[in-house]
Amino acid sequence: MMALFSSASRTHRIETSIEIDAAPARVWAILAGFADYPRWNPFIRAIDGTLEVGRTLDVTMEPPGKREMRFHPVVLAVEPERELRWKGKLLIPGLFDGEHWFRLRHAAHGRVAFEQGEHFTGMLVPRFKPSLDGATRAGFIAMNEALKRQAEGADERRKPVSAMR
Repeated sequence: MMALFSSASRTHRIETSIEIDAAPARVWAILAGFADYPRWNPFIRAIDGTLEVGRTLDVTMEPPGKREMRFHPVVLAVEPERELRWKGKLLIPGLFDGEHWFRLRHAAHGRVAFEQGEHFTGMLVPRFKPSLDGATRAGFIAMNEALKRQAEGADERRKPVSAMR
């Protein structure tokens, strides 16, 4: 029972990444194109709002095997082709908060290293940790893979391997 009250047990972090064979501008356009999320994104089903620091978004997500959830995070960072970050909370600050990020980093051969993660804090983190490591992590990975397919599938600069030799 003592572990419930230690500060270390009230934090948890999920980090995922994938390499995408597309220009950062292409990946950012898809990531920031909220209107298209229902068409390609299996995890974050919808986002409404203005992509501007300090603004509140209306986010609908559906982790694999779980029911749909809505929350209203505040945008913390918008750096086109680099980072999108927001922070949300469950009911009141300190109960269950999450700072979510999407980062784009340049990788070799014009590729993008796409990173998605979240740092969770609050009294309810120990209670939700199994779901975070299960369905939530699986949702991040599913979104990363879908973003890769979306960006690479319509990336006009891709050439057949034989043309690159």
